[in-house]
Amino acid sequence: MNDFLSELGIESSNPGTSTGARFFESSPDQAIVSYSPSNRSEIARVTPTTKEEYDLVVEASLSAFAEWRMTPAPQRGEIVRQIGLALRKYKEPLGRLVSLEMGKIYQEGLGEVQEMIDICDFAVGLSRQLYGLTMHSERPRHRMYEQWHPLGPVGVISAFNFPVAVYSWNAMIAAVCGDTVIWKGSEKTPLCGVAVQHIVAEVLKENQLPEGIFNLITGGREAGEWLTADDRIPLVSATGSIRMGKRVAQTVGARLGKTILELGGNNAIIISDQADLEMTLRAVVFGAVGTAGQRCTSTRRLIIHESVYEEVKSRLVSIYQKITIGDPLAEGTLVGPLIDQDAVDAMQTALAEVKKSGGSLVEGGEVLTEMSGYYVKPALCEVENHFPVVQEETFAPILYLMKYKTMEEAIALHNGVKQGLSSSMFTLNMREAETFLSHAGSDCGIANINIGTSGAEIGGAFGGEKETGGGRESGSDAWKAYMRRQTNTINWGTDLPLAQGISFDV
Repeated sequence: MNDFLSELGIESSNPGTSTGARFFESSPDQAIVSYSPSNRSEIARVTPTTKEEYDLVVEASLSAFAEWRMTPAPQRGEIVRQIGLALRKYKEPLGRLVSLEMGKIYQEGLGEVQEMIDICDFAVGLSRQLYGLTMHSERPRHRMYEQWHPLGPVGVISAFNFPVAVYSWNAMIAAVCGDTVIWKGSEKTPLCGVAVQHIVAEVLKENQLPEGIFNLITGGREAGEWLTADDRIPLVSATGSIRMGKRVAQTVGARLGKTILELGGNNAIIISDQADLEMTLRAVVFGAVGTAGQRCTSTRRLIIHESVYEEVKSRLVSIYQKITIGDPLAEGTLVGPLIDQDAVDAMQTALAEVKKSGGSLVEGGEVLTEMSGYYVKPALCEVENHFPVVQEETFAPILYLMKYKTMEEAIALHNGVKQGLSSSMFTLNMREAETFLSHAGSDCGIANINIGTSGAEIGGAFGGEKETGGGRESGSDAWKAYMRRQTNTINWGTDLPLAQGISFDV
């Protein structure tokens, strides 16, 4: 363990707060202890940010913004390109740290770092494509166009389940847009934040860039509240629960700031009687048990045509009985631990609610008390969509099964929840597929055909509707959220005509 932590430049005494390449050396009374959920052992301790340090970080970020915004966007892209190269260099130890501290299996840890690399590549190309439109003016000898300007320091609040990738979705796009970044990661995975800051700091130092372009603060809810309430931070991008997102929206909205919210999901797959079941089952299992069900895009509900329901259920039971659960760093493990005891308790509470509502536990759900970490068996449950527990997101590997008869019924069940992140339908029927993707189909921000709900590519805009928050991150034109639009009109004539033909002679 210590070997790959040292590869990342991390020592157990490292402080947590950083502006650029400078880490603060304060020693508050209570450190954030990083535990591995695989065995409950302490990995290291990270210094939480004080309010005084937070203010120093914001001041450094504002100072750096004055210079960074005037750096040509392709040059900003060059810095992001170098960050991508540094992430390639450290992919293996950083991927192992993600697995150790968060609990996802090693292949998923590597995949998360690869996602960071991919978004760097995307952002480099984007740095030459921050386009504005040119419009025809109604006034003679006038030119009208729009351009996009950086916003300023951008606050990023990320969650434990993707302790590094979601940060990069925001930070690399914001950086090429000319913004500076202040990152508050989860207090459950603080070492991942420190590790990434070390990697970025190397690039900043090599390029002799000002402190404050990329910044890290550590801590719990209080540190996040400093960001959301700070009117020096024009945009806060927050990933987390719906409850947390509502607090962020209220606080930032009260000061007329901007938000990007990526909140809970209650994602469903509709399985048609005309689906390729071999493909379907592979997607369902990865979506439901990958990352131990702790993805915002994890598959929570299966809406299965009544004619194939029993076959799908039977085959899932057989697969679930064979899933390998254990050390996320061990070869062959498919499911690692939940993040902590609270997550284990939440899963058991949800399973009890299923039975109380009249549903049944079909397979799994046990807590593996003989193992030292926070391990559970993924669960299959038969339910009705209206059950209160089904209407909420439980961040654990519980998959709810339900039947449908008609396509209209399936879509009604699918859309009949408060969340709207990711969705999928498996069918070989073109009409069903197009209906699912039509205006009358899925109401989610992501809708797939013959692809599961989990595992979005960085090229598309990521985010959802309804209580998922409505924000968009990563690809497509999500960059516009990190900039402000300005309409410009130039009069190159000798007269001063007014719009709408108004006459105002003095």
